[in-house]
Amino acid sequence: MSSLVFRPLGLLVIVLAAGIAVAAETASRPPATAPAALVERGRYLARIAGCNDCHTAGYAERAGDVPEKDWLTGDSLGWRGPWGTTYPIDLRLYMNGMTEQQWLATARAARSRPPMPWFALRDMSDEDLRALYHFVRALGPGGKPAPAFVPPGEEPRTPCVSFPAPPK
Repeated sequence: MSSLVFRPLGLLVIVLAAGIAVAAETASRPPATAPAALVERGRYLARIAGCNDCHTAGYAERAGDVPEKDWLTGDSLGWRGPWGTTYPIDLRLYMNGMTEQQWLATARAARSRPPMPWFALRDMSDEDLRALYHFVRALGPGGKPAPAFVPPGEEPRTPCVSFPAPPK
């Protein structure tokens, strides 16, 4: 009797483990070649939406004159305010582990600390979010993880831009 119960249970465990392994491998694999127009639209959006201003080191200071191979790899320049100190993440590493559907769900649910304009993601069309996703994935993984969030009252160990407290 017990072997009749454990065989289907064992088979279920093997099938679930295989499914998880396939999903993890699929998320880290470069997507099938996206249409060139979609990638180009994502490149355009990354420029005009200000993604590079924070997520590409030196982009704003150099008036956008940063090679595309260095785009969206995050920065160690912190943004400090009443919320603590935040850092722009490496979007290329971040999105490398996501499927398109995971990115769409994440972008729609995002509620980030300042100065990240998460509401801009909320207001983008699905097609624009898809274009950003495919552009970032086309760049390939690069860079390194951003420094960790520094809570209010603690001193950051990197240079930072300080924001005043909002008016009351």
